[in-house]
Amino acid sequence: MTTRRDFLGSSALAALTGATIFSPSGQAQSRADDPRFFEAKDIAEAGFIYGLPIVMNYAVMYEYAVDRDSGQFKAPFNQIKNEPNVFTYKDTAIVTPNSDTPYSFVWMDLRAEPVVLSVPAVDANRYYSVMLCDGNTYNYGYIGTRATGNEAGDYLVVGPDWTGSTPAGIKQVFRSSTQFSLAGYRTQLFGPSDLDNIRKVQAGYKVQMLSTYLNQPPPRATPVNFPKIDKALAKTEFFEFLDFALQFAPPQSNEMEIRAQLARIGIGPGKTFHFRDLPPEKKLEIALGMKEGQRKVDEAVAHTGKAINGWRVSGLPGDSAHYAGDWLKRAVAAQAGIYGNDPEEATYPFTRVDINGQEIDCSKHDYTLTFPAGDLPPVNSFWSLTMYDGKSQLLIQNPINRYLINSPMVPAMKTNADGSLTIYIQNKSPAGDNQANWLPAPNGPVYLVMRLYWPKTTPPSILPVGEGTWQPPGLKRAVSST
Repeated sequence: MTTRRDFLGSSALAALTGATIFSPSGQAQSRADDPRFFEAKDIAEAGFIYGLPIVMNYAVMYEYAVDRDSGQFKAPFNQIKNEPNVFTYKDTAIVTPNSDTPYSFVWMDLRAEPVVLSVPAVDANRYYSVMLCDGNTYNYGYIGTRATGNEAGDYLVVGPDWTGSTPAGIKQVFRSSTQFSLAGYRTQLFGPSDLDNIRKVQAGYKVQMLSTYLNQPPPRATPVNFPKIDKALAKTEFFEFLDFALQFAPPQSNEMEIRAQLARIGIGPGKTFHFRDLPPEKKLEIALGMKEGQRKVDEAVAHTGKAINGWRVSGLPGDSAHYAGDWLKRAVAAQAGIYGNDPEEATYPFTRVDINGQEIDCSKHDYTLTFPAGDLPPVNSFWSLTMYDGKSQLLIQNPINRYLINSPMVPAMKTNADGSLTIYIQNKSPAGDNQANWLPAPNGPVYLVMRLYWPKTTPPSILPVGEGTWQPPGLKRAVSST
């Protein structure tokens, strides 16, 4: 599907044989401003890194809110889709999907008017959050337990150009930097028997246009012809999709330079980028630039944050000020796990290697992860450890339908004589009562993500990210019994 780790990968050179399926309107690029030899390669490289999160986001939006036949479709724009279940191996639209908080989704079209998001009063013991993420993949606001509390309230989400006044009854206004935006709801699940309670909470999530909220006639929005996207098209038509998405994203002050460079190869307002119409040498430059951009993103993902016991610990996602024009940092956050939370909302240690820096491969070895007594992840809410296929970063099919181990499961798990907790990470079930602590792994490379929801800020804490007093323990190869 469109947003796996190999979304574009090293096959960018396949673009040399691609055929454009979308042609944005505009005037042809001036030959006088045509980049000199190999300048286009450098522009394409920088443009790929800048545009990767934007195109990834568009791909998810297309599957979730546009293409009813995608197999991942949720709901049309400005309508909420509640999912009183958790993600499984069948969910493939988003890499590293979260499987311990049932989701609700609203893709918002803010072009004609704002959207009002209303939340119910939620039990004080249940964590929930509404993350607002725009087409630039900036987390520009939160509603929920940590940010606004568990009380009921109405919140206004506005587009980048909205200039209206705030109506009475609105608790807070959030401004998206793009005209299309996502509200992603996470509602804590305490266990399978808790699903009916999840449904009751989700039933209280309401979405309405501002005109409806004010009992006024609605304005009309211009229809949009969204170009089809899939993994193959994203490889060959990357810059066409970026060009399309940018029309809904007014440039911010720190984007002027990269936008100007993109305009030189025909991308942006008033431009027309047709890869198929480029001369062969320019096609080669663009393809090489994309390939080098992907290589740099892959390398940066592998080395992001601080290495602690084999884990990479970093505070990747955030708002526009958090990235401060660092397009590589933004691309890394999207590829490592698009729609991740700010560190204060949730921190995500992740790893592909054991405590000795060797790749985790459960076709060759079994592994253990042991938390010392009294040293579980320090959180105000809850924590989880989720297993993914090391190649696709998707959940894996397994015989016990277990995709993670989280803190609500700990009381039912086996502890060691010294009070420590050992998790068995392997492809086949461990012997005896150790199965209670089994996290099934693929028969091959592994990608593990730890999620610390609302991490504590006082010691022991993982915050500040990478410098906190609490550190995740490393994975160790299991000692063979033979």
